[in-house]
Amino acid sequence: MFSNIFHKKTADERRSDRWIFGTMLVFGLIGLASAFVLTIEKFHLLEDPNAILSCSFNLVLNCSTVMQTWQSSVFGFPNMLIGLMAYPVVIAVAVAGLSGVRFPNKFLIVANICYALGALFSYWLFFQSVYAIQVLCPWCLVVTFSTTLIFATLTHYNLRENVFNLGATQRKRLQEILYSDYDKLAVAIWIVILVSLVFLKFGDALFA
Repeated sequence: MFSNIFHKKTADERRSDRWIFGTMLVFGLIGLASAFVLTIEKFHLLEDPNAILSCSFNLVLNCSTVMQTWQSSVFGFPNMLIGLMAYPVVIAVAVAGLSGVRFPNKFLIVANICYALGALFSYWLFFQSVYAIQVLCPWCLVVTFSTTLIFATLTHYNLRENVFNLGATQRKRLQEILYSDYDKLAVAIWIVILVSLVFLKFGDALFA
């Protein structure tokens, strides 16, 4: 699928690659662990609908309540199974990237689209939890955070490597943005917005 050829890069680019794929690996592992725990908890809930799960802390932070809604099985099976299938792919890409593997542009574009879809789905679930269900699943919040950073890191890499074959002017502007870390600032602001929405909605009830 991709070549095992090592691309000659500058020291800064190699350090950037370690940061990008290292971050992707860490949060791929965290996402996989979260999906695994959620799967185990789902089994417990199926065995005993009244079971008190380890991720159920109060009326607001209660994955048991979330798991019993239709949003928890959008495609006809528990959402966490998607994580069990997707995160190993993320981990494999991260390990390959850390090993210096050079990916074909088509592979990276498809991966970026898949990561984007995963992020959009996690945000949809987040807003459903906050405003429709009005109960939060702690492990799902971890998944949302992990998916955000995974998508951000691959997008940063693809833009830096001009995987989308942008014109010279567009590429120069993007490179300036990337080297100024404005993309990282945008991700940080987005995460702060999500956290703020949670506190604005639930306030002290989060700690009740």
